[in-house]
Amino acid sequence: MLSLQCLPPFFISVPNRSTNSCSTAPLRAVSDFAASPSTSISRRLILLRHAHSSWDDLSLRDHDRPLSKTGEADAAKVAQILSSLGWLPQLILSSDATRTRETLKSMQAQVDGFMEANVHFIPSFYSIAAMDGQTAEHLQNIISKYSTPDISTIMCMGHNKGWEEAASMLSGASIKLKTCNAALLQAFGNSWEEAFALSGPGGWKLEGLVAPDSSIFV
Repeated sequence: MLSLQCLPPFFISVPNRSTNSCSTAPLRAVSDFAASPSTSISRRLILLRHAHSSWDDLSLRDHDRPLSKTGEADAAKVAQILSSLGWLPQLILSSDATRTRETLKSMQAQVDGFMEANVHFIPSFYSIAAMDGQTAEHLQNIISKYSTPDISTIMCMGHNKGWEEAASMLSGASIKLKTCNAALLQAFGNSWEEAFALSGPGGWKLEGLVAPDSSIFV
């Protein structure tokens, strides 16, 4: 757990909860693994909702709406915060919507470390977020597909309501993600598949929530 004394005001560290308050479908679970945090590798998962988008051009499809100026600034702030906390992803899996692409572009322009990550744009991240209770398992499947055991930190960028549901289901906490808010989750395993299997629903530790400013609520 990160020390509260060294955290900026826009990061709130929260306790993990053992019960799941989000009503969603169960994740696929595997019970054949036997490992402990002391002998396996920390896996850190950033679930980031895209930054604030613009509604200036009402002729655009929802998928094609760009970021607003506020969204661009917020994305840059969150990139700085994640970098200062040491949560720089090696792998970024993102919705292919314009607003998520532009959120990532603003983060990359602000912090060079985001340029070094391997990036994949996943069209299904856009559609799955609108479906009740399906995002968490879908994230697990996509992460398992693209990850390798040497990757310790992954960022998944997408949309509500799915991102809130996934963060809540994985952590067992009731999580609200405003635009450009991120949930920082941690589990242990010698692979990402093992981390998901060992933790199961509600077993990921919620290390904290990141927002562009201090107006964040848990």
